[in-house]
Amino acid sequence: MSERRQFLRAGVALAAAGALPGVTRAAMGPTDKFDLLLRNANVLDPSQGLAGKRDIGMRYGLIEAIEPSIAPDRAHRVMDAGGKLVTPGLIDLHCHTYPFGSAIGIPADELVAYQCSTTVVSAGDAGANNFAGWRRFIAPASRTRQYAFVHVALAGLAGFPVPELYNIDYAQAEAAARVLAENADMVLGVKVRMSENVIARHGLEPLKRAIKACELSGVPSRVMCHIGGVADRALMSQILDLFRPGDVLTHCFSGAPNVAGDGTNIVQDGKLLPAALAAKQRGVVFDIGHGGGSFDYTIAEAAIAQGCLPDTISSDVHVFSGNTPGMPYLPWVMSKMIGLGFSLAEVVAMTTSAPARVIGRLPKHGTLQVGAPADLSLLELVEGAVEFVDTRNNKRSGRVHLKPAGTIVAGVAFGRPYQAPFSVR
Repeated sequence: MSERRQFLRAGVALAAAGALPGVTRAAMGPTDKFDLLLRNANVLDPSQGLAGKRDIGMRYGLIEAIEPSIAPDRAHRVMDAGGKLVTPGLIDLHCHTYPFGSAIGIPADELVAYQCSTTVVSAGDAGANNFAGWRRFIAPASRTRQYAFVHVALAGLAGFPVPELYNIDYAQAEAAARVLAENADMVLGVKVRMSENVIARHGLEPLKRAIKACELSGVPSRVMCHIGGVADRALMSQILDLFRPGDVLTHCFSGAPNVAGDGTNIVQDGKLLPAALAAKQRGVVFDIGHGGGSFDYTIAEAAIAQGCLPDTISSDVHVFSGNTPGMPYLPWVMSKMIGLGFSLAEVVAMTTSAPARVIGRLPKHGTLQVGAPADLSLLELVEGAVEFVDTRNNKRSGRVHLKPAGTIVAGVAFGRPYQAPFSVR
């Protein structure tokens, strides 16, 4: 392993452990003030079993204090949560945020009003040939924190709707590995789409190349694998068997059929594949990835009943899915999971601490602990009859849903109170 790879591996490990220089907080003096004080918050932070009324003081982009009451005169700016639900900033593990470089990307900051998302992961928008554009021009211009999976296909999703891997030569493991190794601070691993309408009849080869890219990179990394209508029933079990602990199966409850119209995903004829349960048990991450065609209530209900619960909730929102009746915005997908029997605390954990562990790049990410990034989501818990629809036109009724009400990233609110001089960090 090269010295560079050893250095990158050590750097990622230190960041995950909170040991990087500069993460120590400067102690507040008796006359120092918080940059922003959020008062009257109905806090819910499953990572530390915290629930109840709290005031949150933020300073230098971090959470400085979280207490039952903090006097307003201790802060430069005060924001009243009005009793709304306040959680660690929501993390969307699978969305598409490479506008202008991918055919389906949305600017991450445009999603904030609909999602309250403070961190997003660009799920394979860019491949080796166009990743530099996302790194240099898109992520730095975003207030939302951004990470990415690099696509195993050279151009990522730039050619959408033309399938990126009908020509298997576009899947270049060595090129993806180089991007991963050189951008390990932001790139979590390699994305591959395994649907028949994307890879034709190339079988396991695209996934094998994605895994090879991770291994060649020499840095901690995961595969994120998209399913939905794989070529045949046997292939789904073979895909599941290849996953390593920590790899991410996204669209885990997809009911999309293959080209012949056959149901070939993790639930077949109402039964969960043994390979799916085995993958879950060895630590494969099952991610919702709702999107415009990748969440089926009948698959979800069968899988959950047979012991295969989701680990993370993500939107797969992009310029096409965002216009679909299923409305795959993160709080709405969370609401669907509540309707399936998960508690509010469980769905918050699946959109905060759980995806933060997958990312593994930022100390105390996905929590409201003192010293954590001052990323917060404000949500309104709306009680009353509501109807949900999946991506296969199956409908379910619910009694509660979550509505976006405000977002703070690195201690700076989207909207009032405005920071002066205005700063995104």
